[in-house]
Amino acid sequence: MLHIRRMTQGDVAFVNHVQVDCYSPFMQEDEATIRARFLLAPDTAWVAEDEGGVCAYLVGYRSVVGKVTPLNAVFELPECPDALYLHDLAVAPRGKGRGIGKALVQAACDQAVAEGLGYAALVSVQNSKAFWERLGFAEWARLHEDQRENLHTYEGPAYYMVRDLR
Repeated sequence: MLHIRRMTQGDVAFVNHVQVDCYSPFMQEDEATIRARFLLAPDTAWVAEDEGGVCAYLVGYRSVVGKVTPLNAVFELPECPDALYLHDLAVAPRGKGRGIGKALVQAACDQAVAEGLGYAALVSVQNSKAFWERLGFAEWARLHEDQRENLHTYEGPAYYMVRDLR
């Protein structure tokens, strides 16, 4: 059984455990950063639970297309957002192959559409580009130079990707 719901403050420690299972040490953000981001945008963070508890999460925030948040930086919420930025999606090894990531992304995109946001955006890391392409995202080639520099704060090949929700 799988249940997708909004993240709560009580989930942050479990989210941190999932992150440790999924990311290289360089890509991990500390629990204080995760908590601060959750508190800034609690209505754009979700978890998936199975019989073992939290097995996946998705943390996002309202943004504008073309803005890349550097790794470990604080989210900046714009006055006039046009996109939901999906900052971090991770599925614990026990949840792989069950469609959990896709379900979390769908929940986020459904909310973005309901709010009138025209886009979803993200940075693809750890060889996840094909996954995101299957979900309708495409690499955005129109980044300004300063935003390309922000993209380079991520390890390995990193791609800024956008999905048109209109």
